[in-house]
Amino acid sequence: MKHILYNNSRQIIKKVKDIAYLENGMDTITAICTALSPSGIGIIRVSGEDAISITDKIFKGADKKKLAESESHTIHYGHIVDGDEIVDEVLVMLMKAPRSYTTEDVVEIDCHGGILVLKKVFNLIVSNGARPSEPGEFTKRAFLNGRIDLTGAEAVMDLISAKSDLARKNSVSVLNGVLYKKIKKIREEILLSIARIEAALDDPEHMSLDGYEEELNENIKKIQADIDVLIKSYDNGKIIKEGINTAIVGKPNAGKSSILNMFLNEERAIVTEIAGTTRDTLEESVNIGGITLNLIDTAGIRESDDLVEKIGIERSSKAIEKADLVLFVTDSSKDPDSEDDKIISMLGDKKTICLLNKQDLKQEMTVQEIKSHFEDMELKPEFLKISASTGEGKEELIELIKGMFFNGELSFNDEVMVSNLRQKNELIKATEALTKVRESIENSMPEDFLSIDLMSAYASLGEIIGEEVNDDLVDKIFSEFCMGK
Repeated sequence: MKHILYNNSRQIIKKVKDIAYLENGMDTITAICTALSPSGIGIIRVSGEDAISITDKIFKGADKKKLAESESHTIHYGHIVDGDEIVDEVLVMLMKAPRSYTTEDVVEIDCHGGILVLKKVFNLIVSNGARPSEPGEFTKRAFLNGRIDLTGAEAVMDLISAKSDLARKNSVSVLNGVLYKKIKKIREEILLSIARIEAALDDPEHMSLDGYEEELNENIKKIQADIDVLIKSYDNGKIIKEGINTAIVGKPNAGKSSILNMFLNEERAIVTEIAGTTRDTLEESVNIGGITLNLIDTAGIRESDDLVEKIGIERSSKAIEKADLVLFVTDSSKDPDSEDDKIISMLGDKKTICLLNKQDLKQEMTVQEIKSHFEDMELKPEFLKISASTGEGKEELIELIKGMFFNGELSFNDEVMVSNLRQKNELIKATEALTKVRESIENSMPEDFLSIDLMSAYASLGEIIGEEVNDDLVDKIFSEFCMGK
């Protein structure tokens, strides 16, 4: 029972700190939530106890009714004024606590999207008692006020920065609580085990642990299997979220820049018959078939005395190191040589597709011939004939990439997908703690040891959803949000 009391104490301390923040730090905040650039509309958000009264000081509704006297979730037409001067014609959206994003009173002002107009309205709000928000502060308040958990908060930024429809769907799924519910269920199962052990330790006359260790071991196996599924989902989740870092490498004039242009359907990279045209890496992102490829067109790799070209080649090597996928482009109109072998030696254990480019020309290189140069590699590449200039093989390449990263099934069926490294690391900590429990059972250690490691796993999972998280981490997470969110 002492461990449960300790855990409860931590929860109480955290709640007290949060209440103190709510009471002392939850002043009224405001931010321009749309980009500061000429546009049709610009939105300014105000949240806090005085959000409505501050807006009432500068907003004159057409119906002459104060926002404080209006119903929640209504939209009001009128003007923002500075004394007798009309600043802008606006629509004001009113959301009274607790039915708002932050669970506080929230006002959103839809202005015309001019930079000067937005700044003028924003400054009026600040001069009447609000303060400029910190990055992510609106979402931080939603978290502290219990409207969303930490996985949901992190999903907000993932949704904003989503590069593909799959990334969007995964973010929405997490935002709607799919991951939270899974973690919460696992924590409840662990807590039941802790309670069983603590109750028996506190009242051994009425509760016995005889035979329970075997049952506990089986329960932990099942829990670890569930956690392992989440950990393994990270690789695909990360790729869905961030895209596949794809380095296009090869000798000079093998057609690397043409491959980049083929993906982009435009002449993004300069293509000439002169070897060494690309002197530095060129990066572009493209969405193909639901996958985001972060393409890096690298300088041709060869021996060179040219200082600029040598720097470009060095950067090509670093691009290979960071890549999730390497497209090794060869000129199939020529025989492979020692320079090809040098590039092959740099690939290591990277997932690689060897592209036999220039299929529209007379062929000198066969698949079997280039395959022989990869015999010493532990991870064998895929091979594909392609012509970047005509587009031959492009669709086959896309399908090949899908198969290498998504087992050929690029779909999303509301399954739990972890795409956040912080969450993955806490899952690993949790399963490591559970492994210690099983080792203690195997070594017939006292029940206290079981309880301590179970509590450690419980706490690590709590870090994921924000029930055990420390203030410094919360501040760090929300500091990475965009302004106005």
